[in-house]
Amino acid sequence: MLADRLFGLFSSDLAIDLGTANTLVFVRHQGIVLNEPSIIAIRKTDNTVIGVGHEAKAMLGRTPENIMAIRPLKDGVIADFDVTERMLQYFIERARKISGRRRGWFLDRPRVVVGVPSGITQVEKRAVRDAALQAGAREVYLIEEPTAAAIGAGLPIHEPGGHLIVDIGGGTTEVAVISMSGTVYCNSVRIAGDEMDEAIIQHIRKHYRLLVGERRAEEIKIALGSAHPDALERCSIEVKGRDLVDGVPKTLVVTDEEIREALREPIMTIVETVRTCLERTPPELAADIIEKGVVLTGGGALLRGIDWLLQHVTQLPVRVADDPLSCAARGAGMALDDIELLKKVAIFA
Repeated sequence: MLADRLFGLFSSDLAIDLGTANTLVFVRHQGIVLNEPSIIAIRKTDNTVIGVGHEAKAMLGRTPENIMAIRPLKDGVIADFDVTERMLQYFIERARKISGRRRGWFLDRPRVVVGVPSGITQVEKRAVRDAALQAGAREVYLIEEPTAAAIGAGLPIHEPGGHLIVDIGGGTTEVAVISMSGTVYCNSVRIAGDEMDEAIIQHIRKHYRLLVGERRAEEIKIALGSAHPDALERCSIEVKGRDLVDGVPKTLVVTDEEIREALREPIMTIVETVRTCLERTPPELAADIIEKGVVLTGGGALLRGIDWLLQHVTQLPVRVADDPLSCAARGAGMALDDIELLKKVAIFA
């Protein structure tokens, strides 16, 4: 349509990977222009936004009583619609500025593709769609994150052959078999990076009576986290927190072995989810997967040794995609350039 072509000339179409932990924004013809934590800080008295993204993350656990730092997405879905809408408005406006678009043009309303977890409900789909529309989008397409990640990882999903993608994000882990631009089987579990952080917090609390914050737990996971003993050399890290017995600040040392033990339960849940997916895959597609293997995407794919563990358990070749953190955003962005592909893979509320 002529109207769509005119809008396309004057707007910067966007693809958004709206994640529990991080939000990435892809601008058409420019690539990923924004990668920020999905956190917003608001002053309670007048509901003013104090900071978004990295700025808000620095405030986690450090705000006075009249300011709250919020994660508006929980387990991959919108927990607070109004706050998510404001966060999306900020990210869309920021992406416009980075891409060089001038604000206020009549036609400067982008077409937006948003990556969402495969297991979300119709109500949750509508919440994401409405939030993007209220944030300034002209049209909104939803695409399942495993499909977007598969496209971003360079898999030829349009072909009649099975591809197994494991997308380990912040709030959810998505395991999907994709063929001919469609999802043959998908299982989504709400066990991912955030659960790993929480497992570390609980381990340190239980064994040392020390309370640490989620930011510090994430830092420990990145520094010491692994899925099997040979993934990194023996190492340790100083941990600072509040002693639950004395109530005073305290420093102690934790080792990679302890953190690996703390992460065992969430990691094995992910492994079992992959095994369940393989058990339910049609035999012809299973034969394809034996040949092509498993592709890991998402921030959780960066956990040391998780590819080795999955390969050991499934006896299949396993590889981590290039830049796994941005696969879903890049894939959604690639769908913007191929309207026929977008129509095939888009889901609707």
